[in-house]
Amino acid sequence: MAHVAEWKKEEVKDLKSLIDSHSVIGVVDLLNIPAKQMQQMRKSLIGKAKIKMSKKNLIDLALKNSDSKTNITELAPYMKGQPAVIFTDLNPFRLFKILEDSKTPAPAKAGTIVTEDIVVPAGDTGFEPGPFLGELQQIGIPAKIDKKKIVISKDTVVVKAGEIVSKNIASALTRMNINPMEVGIDLRVAYEDETIYASDLLNIDADRIMQDLVYAFQGATNLSINASIHTRKTISPIINNAFSKAMNLAINASIVNDKTSQVLISLANSKMLALASQLTDVEDALDEELLNKFSSIPLVSTPVVSKEEPKDDDEEESTEEDAAAGLGALFG
Repeated sequence: MAHVAEWKKEEVKDLKSLIDSHSVIGVVDLLNIPAKQMQQMRKSLIGKAKIKMSKKNLIDLALKNSDSKTNITELAPYMKGQPAVIFTDLNPFRLFKILEDSKTPAPAKAGTIVTEDIVVPAGDTGFEPGPFLGELQQIGIPAKIDKKKIVISKDTVVVKAGEIVSKNIASALTRMNINPMEVGIDLRVAYEDETIYASDLLNIDADRIMQDLVYAFQGATNLSINASIHTRKTISPIINNAFSKAMNLAINASIVNDKTSQVLISLANSKMLALASQLTDVEDALDEELLNKFSSIPLVSTPVVSKEEPKDDDEEESTEEDAAAGLGALFG
């Protein structure tokens, strides 16, 4: 039986301990990350997550030896490139966002396969006429001399997604200070509560999700109000809605009480003035009090009280006093 180095045993033991002591375990790819940026990223993760680099076979062995997390070995197929394991108690989506936000622009390297088109924008390059003009034209960039400067005529795709960056293109982009790449830690997969989250599941639009939640809350509230489902959020609108319907019914049915009397009197007064205004001989038909009203108050058309039930969808919260005051202002 082959002898196993002691340091390997300790490495597996340390990895297993970290796996068992954290709720979320992820696999990241550290390929092509310069040492300087790697150190900065490690510092940004202090107190949030811990990254540990190790050999693939030792990580795989630690995953197999873990007896605290079911399905944890399903992380193994994602260990590609230069894998490392990240340990945290943050939820996977929060971890993914932190890692994405920590990425920084970087120049394109020759031999790199790009995932998105690299575009050189139109405009002044800042370079004076010289050999660089020919270098740009050689790689397919429409460049010319304008006002003693090298100018690019139009936006140009120099490398399409899936293609390899050539040495000449990488050199030209660097000289123009165009950094089309990103340097950062790619979270390939994360494990939490027996569930495996691949990167495509973790990459969500937080703003869109929040908007969807707002719409869902508004829809649920509207449904609850219309179905008279009483909750702390809906009880006031439901009471106000019932009060408005009761007031509307009482006024249309001429039911007199302490809430409707002033409205009904104002309504009757308005109808009386409207009828009086239709009389041909006003002075003979009206008494002195009504004549004085006509001389000091402009005639108004008869207010109409809708017999339709008020809509509930966009109803504002209000008190009974507010509803009564609103009706008074309408008919008074």
